[in-house]
Amino acid sequence: MNSAQNPQDLWSIILAGGNGERLKPMVQRWLGQPKPKQYCTFIGTRSMFQHTLDRSDQIVPPERRVTIIARDHQDEAWPQLSSRPHGKVILQPRNRETAAGIFLGLTYIRAQDPQATVLIFPSDHFVYPEDTFVEMAHSLVRAARNLKHWVFLLAASPDSPEPEYGWIQPGAHLGWIDGCSVRGTQAFLEKPNLEGCKRAMRSGALWNTMVIGAKLETLWSLGWRCSPEMMRLFDVYGASIGDQRDEEVLESIYQVMPSRNFSAHVLQEFPRQVAVMELRGVLWSDWGKPERIAETLRQIGRESVFGQAHIA
Repeated sequence: MNSAQNPQDLWSIILAGGNGERLKPMVQRWLGQPKPKQYCTFIGTRSMFQHTLDRSDQIVPPERRVTIIARDHQDEAWPQLSSRPHGKVILQPRNRETAAGIFLGLTYIRAQDPQATVLIFPSDHFVYPEDTFVEMAHSLVRAARNLKHWVFLLAASPDSPEPEYGWIQPGAHLGWIDGCSVRGTQAFLEKPNLEGCKRAMRSGALWNTMVIGAKLETLWSLGWRCSPEMMRLFDVYGASIGDQRDEEVLESIYQVMPSRNFSAHVLQEFPRQVAVMELRGVLWSDWGKPERIAETLRQIGRESVFGQAHIA
C-alpha cells in the first residue's frame, strides 16, 4: 500500500452485526449449531468475515478499520480477529438494522477525523475474484474524494430475478473513473416481488451490493435529513467517545435506537445524490440462501466444505 492509493483521510467500516436469518436452517444442519453466516467458512480456509477484512485491508490500513460486531457474537468474532491487527472494534448492543450499524461506525470515525473519506463493506457477501473487486473499490475511493457531495455505490449485474436483493435503477451517465462508467441513480427497489424483479432486469437495473464510498460529512448530512431522532442519539454517543462512560452511553442509546434500513430509509430518500459504478469482471452474491451458494460455486468450478446434502 502507498499514500497515493491510501490517503491518510481514508477509513473503512466493516458491518458484521447481522444474524444471517435466512441461512440459519442450513447452517444448523451443517454444523449442528447456530452460527451467523459471516463467520462461516463455506469455501477454502477463510470465513466470509475474514475475506472481507482482507479485502478492506488491501485498500485501507487496518488501524483505520472500524468493525461493527454484535455483542452476542463475540465468541465467534474474536478468534477470527486474533491473528491480525484489530483496528477499532465496536460491540453493538443489539441489532437495529444497517443504518444504525453504519452511523455507529461513522460516529467513531467522526470523533477522530471529521474530514474522512469512508468505505463501507458488508461482511457476509461473496466476491470473486478479489483482486478485481479491490481495484474497483480503489476507484470508488477516488470517485468519493473527487466528488465530495455524492454517495457512490458498487452494483452488480443480475443473473436472475432475485426478490431477496435490493435493486438500483441506474440513470444518466455522469463520467468515468479509471475507465469505469459512473451513472446517476433513478430509483432504489428494495426487495421487489418476482414480477418486479423481472421488470427491473429488463430495464437494466442492477443489484445493490451496499459497498459504499463517500465523504463522512455527506453521509452524516443524509442521516440528519432522513432520521434526526437516530442522529441525536449518535451525537450523544459521539460526545462520550474517549472517556470511561462510552460503553454505558452506547448501551443506553441502543435501548431506544430506531431500526432503519440504510438503503430503504436513507439512500432511497435521496437517489439523485447517489452514483453507481457497475462491477465488471466480478461475480458477486449475497449468499442469503443455500441454492445461491451452490449456484455461485458451480459457476466458479469449486466445491463447498459442507457438501450438497446440507443445501436441500
